[in-house]
Amino acid sequence: MKDDVTMSLFAVRGLSRARSQGKLHLGLQTFPCALGRGGRAPKAGEGDGVTPIGRWAVRQVLYRPDRGLRPQTLLPVSAIRPQMGWCDAPGDPNYNRMVAIPYPASHECLWRNDHLYDLLAVLSFNDRPRVSGRGSAIFLHLARDDFSPTQGCIAFSRRHLERLLAAMRPADRIVIE
Repeated sequence: MKDDVTMSLFAVRGLSRARSQGKLHLGLQTFPCALGRGGRAPKAGEGDGVTPIGRWAVRQVLYRPDRGLRPQTLLPVSAIRPQMGWCDAPGDPNYNRMVAIPYPASHECLWRNDHLYDLLAVLSFNDRPRVSGRGSAIFLHLARDDFSPTQGCIAFSRRHLERLLAAMRPADRIVIE
């Protein structure tokens, strides 16, 4: 395991006047981001709209090949396909995991029409071990034009998310304070 000397920390902090707006700090650079409608807090459970405080690895990067080139990053990258989903059904054996759709339990489609998941990075929140009902599908993804709140993810402009992913190494962590 690498120690903190070889790791960069990407710190996400909120703006005091708007709990669902924040900035990610990397050295002297800052990147505006949208946070969950519940702001930053300890995650209470599935669907609470909270961006979970803590220190999270980026497990993998996913992208829509029909809407952009493969992102430049040292992180593991896979193309999103129309049959890819993410299970958000507490109690399901595949809770907080990628699934093939159609899928019988509740899930999100990763192949979306609204462009939010054209580029995304999966954070390590609630994955090892997975706790049923604690929360699922916490991603870095693309923001809406108005940077409206997410369901608990961290959302950026495409330009900024591409820059962040290009700067990340596998040992790096996203710190939500």
